Amino acid sequence: MNKVLSGLVFALISVLAYATGEAVSAVEGSVKHIDAAGKTITVKTADGAEHTFRMLGKTAVHGGEAASDMTKESWHGLREGSDVVVHYTKRGSEDTADEIDHIGEGGLKETKGTVSKLDRDGKKIVVKGDDGVEHTYDLTDNAARDGRKDIAEGSEKSAKVTVYYAEKGERRVAHFFKAAL
Repeated sequence: MNKVLSGLVFALISVLAYATGEAVSAVEGSVKHIDAAGKTITVKTADGAEHTFRMLGKTAVHGGEAASDMTKESWHGLREGSDVVVHYTKRGSEDTADEIDHIGEGGLKETKGTVSKLDRDGKKIVVKGDDGVEHTYDLTDNAARDGRKDIAEGSEKSAKVTVYYAEKGERRVAHFFKAAL
């Protein structure tokens, strides 16, 4: 392939990647500021870094309560100080929140335990809880993609997890999981 054609192929791939957006990852922290009118949320991580995300009408919030008395300091039940995980897409220099999971007090339910089985492709995780019972969770697309990559089935060092989930009928749906401390 000549250099011109190679350059065109690379440019086309770059444009397609930019146009479709690429989910970068997830950021865990606490809400520092919500600007409902400006449609942004700023999250401060444990290391002190601040990340601002654009919220769209399609941005999903899990574990938040829809409040009828929305104020500019709240959004879908999230308030300053809420613990969250933001799954986002980077487009150019702007980070867009695709999904916000409210974790901690007032948010998604949580289970701590040891990973018995992890199937990211099949979107399942099985965790043996501290009570000795195995619990099966369906993973959302974001959880399967963004859940800690260092967590693997059977690894003594990384098998302890906290799973944040919602119950949907008989199913438990995990929105995020991380290594337990």
